[in-house]
Amino acid sequence: MIFIAYMALGAIAGLLAGLFGIGGGVIVVPVLVLAFNLQGINPEVVFYMAIATSLANIIFTSLSAIRTHHKKGAIEWFLVKPIAVGMLLGSFIGVNTALSIPAIYLQASFGAFAIFLSLRMMLSAAQLGKLTLPTTLGLGATGVFIGWVSALFGIGGGNLLVSWLSNRQLVMQKAVATASACGFSIAISGAISNAALGWGNPILPNYSLGYIYLPALLGIASTSVIAANYGAKIAHQLSSQMLKRLFAWMLLLVGLRMLISMWF
Repeated sequence: MIFIAYMALGAIAGLLAGLFGIGGGVIVVPVLVLAFNLQGINPEVVFYMAIATSLANIIFTSLSAIRTHHKKGAIEWFLVKPIAVGMLLGSFIGVNTALSIPAIYLQASFGAFAIFLSLRMMLSAAQLGKLTLPTTLGLGATGVFIGWVSALFGIGGGNLLVSWLSNRQLVMQKAVATASACGFSIAISGAISNAALGWGNPILPNYSLGYIYLPALLGIASTSVIAANYGAKIAHQLSSQMLKRLFAWMLLLVGLRMLISMWF
C-alpha cells in the first residue's frame, strides 16, 4: 500500500516538475516526512531522508522535463552553464549545512521559505521584465546561492530560480524550462552528497543508500518521469501570467501545510 502511495506522489511531483520547473521537492519533501513518520522511522533522520530522497528523484524528473522543454526550444542554454556550475558548488555546501541544523528548525525554515517565495511572486507580478540579467560571474554567484538554498530544503532550485528569471526579461515558459535544466546539477550533487554523508548511519532503516530511502525513490521515480513530460507540455499551453499565478499559489499552500504539520 505504501508503495502505491509513493507512486501517486511521484505522479503529482512529476507533473509539477514539468509544469513549474521546480523539481517537485516542495511536494515530495512534506509528503515523505508524513509517510516516514507513519512508517515509524526514527524522527531524528526523517527530514534528512525526505530531503535526500527528493533530491535523488529530481535527477529523473528534471531529465524528462528537459527533454520536452528542449524540443520546444524554450531552454536558454547560455544561462544554464554558469548557473548550473554555481549550483553544483552551492548544493554541496547546502547538504552539509542541512545536516548541522536540527530537523525541527529545518522544517520551519522550509515552510517559511515557500511562503516567502509565493508572496514575492504575487507582489512582483506587475514588475516583470524591469530587471536585467547580470554578467556571467553574477549568474554563477546566483547559482551558488540558489544551489545552497535548494540542497538545504531538498528542492530542485526552480522555486527560487523561476521567480528570479521571470523578473529579468524571461517569459514564464522560458524561465521554467531553464530552471528545469539548471536543477539537474543540484539533484546530482545533492543526491551523491547525501548518500555519502549518511553512509553507515546505524539509525537509518533497511534499504537506505545513505539518507536516500530506496523504496520511496523507486516508487516516486516510476511515475514522476512520465508525469514530468506531460507537465512540461501543459506549461507551453498556458499563458505566462496564468502559469506564474498558479506557481505562486502552489508555493503558498505547501509552505502553510509544512508549518501547520509541525503542531498537528
